[in-house]
Amino acid sequence: MNFIRLLPVIFSSIMIAAHFSRAAYGVLAIVCLLLPLILFIKKRWVARAYQVLLVLGGLVWIQSLVHYAKIRSAMGESWLRLAIILGVIALFTALSALVFESKSLKERYQ
Repeated sequence: MNFIRLLPVIFSSIMIAAHFSRAAYGVLAIVCLLLPLILFIKKRWVARAYQVLLVLGGLVWIQSLVHYAKIRSAMGESWLRLAIILGVIALFTALSALVFESKSLKERYQ
């Protein structure tokens, strides 16, 4: 059951890894792909560290949204769809940190 609760966290890690890979940050992409492996460690610091990383990941998506929207705007192209998609991904990534606040995951990572 905990695996299902952790799916948003794992999905967010994969998405940010894809983002880093596309931006030619191969090492960061590999780190993000391997990061879910620390979820097997049943320590409190794992949950807290992952929460911080997910919020930072959300901020990376926001930064990318602003960057790409400026580029599209300068080229005279529509940027609204891009902003909606990246905004939803940013929100999803940041809110994924809340799964560690569920009762079963709090018990696992105590």
